[in-house]
Amino acid sequence: MAGDHQHMARALRLAARGLWTTSPNPRVGCVVVRDGKVVGEGWHVKAGEPHAEVHALRAAGESARGATAYVTLEPCSHHGRTPPCADALIAAGVARVVTAMKDPNPLVSGNGLARLAAAGIATECGVLEADARELNIGFVSRMTRGRPWVRLKTASTLDGVSALDNGVSQWITGPAARRDGHRWRARACAVLSGIGTVQQDDPSLTVRDLAATRQPLRVIVDARLALSPKARLFADIERSPLLVVCADAEAPAARALRDAGAELLALPNDGGKVDLPALMQALGARGINELHAESGHKLNGSLLREECVDELLMYVAPTVLGRGMGLFNLGPFDTLAQRMDVDVRDIRAVGRDWRILARLRQRP
Repeated sequence: MAGDHQHMARALRLAARGLWTTSPNPRVGCVVVRDGKVVGEGWHVKAGEPHAEVHALRAAGESARGATAYVTLEPCSHHGRTPPCADALIAAGVARVVTAMKDPNPLVSGNGLARLAAAGIATECGVLEADARELNIGFVSRMTRGRPWVRLKTASTLDGVSALDNGVSQWITGPAARRDGHRWRARACAVLSGIGTVQQDDPSLTVRDLAATRQPLRVIVDARLALSPKARLFADIERSPLLVVCADAEAPAARALRDAGAELLALPNDGGKVDLPALMQALGARGINELHAESGHKLNGSLLREECVDELLMYVAPTVLGRGMGLFNLGPFDTLAQRMDVDVRDIRAVGRDWRILARLRQRP
């Protein structure tokens, strides 16, 4: 119908306001329209609080009766922390509900729309579906694959150098690129790094320079528990929890890390290192939708090699170093057929640097 795309686009913009706050829930927006006029709007702000439909219906009041509700995700039909939104729409007396996509959650998928239809409400699904999926790509990944959407962030020179031979990498890219990287870090449920990066850079891995209302879980891959309890990671542990993933959670160093506030998780592989695919499943079970990886070339290579990466977020500085560490510890490959192809989704300037967003082809 006329106006459907316009109103759904508005609902998606509202949903995006929850980009940094809704996890583990999806980002959802809702617009209520009657006689061509918007009478109510809302978006989901935080897990445990009212969903987008409830906010929009409250704003619309009695004007919701006979109106059309535009929702970016199929209204829920089950009791979670809040009552079903499908029931709220029925009680409000809306005449039509347009959704961008079905909810990939097996507890909901199709049931919300079916409940609305059974109540005599006209339904339509699929308006701006691709945009809605992109907004909730991590939630879709967790619901359909049981693991988060993994975005691997890198910073390098034009010739692919990520650090000097001595490990120094601060700062290859400029302040605008670093601020932009924090925005991507803020939208993730968790930030992943390795013990090598922690020992070299002593990072905090928190979101800074942004008005973020929550800090992501920090995950450190540290097979042999070489992490020092004096690392900067522990200074922010009350605001941002720390999960150390190792091969043996009962090793001698474990107690000191636990006493300092870290949680330990043992996921050994056959080689005595961390089983990275198993880690992805474990994070999915913890409600992690998007995982933002910022690690060194060794862990970067392992993540790619073990098919744990979905997307590359690459910052490229307009400079050349000639020699130093590369981005990925891969290969050596014997043939070009072993290469990993990507689809470039976006290239744009960020300050003096360039940002490339590329998606691994082997991923859906």
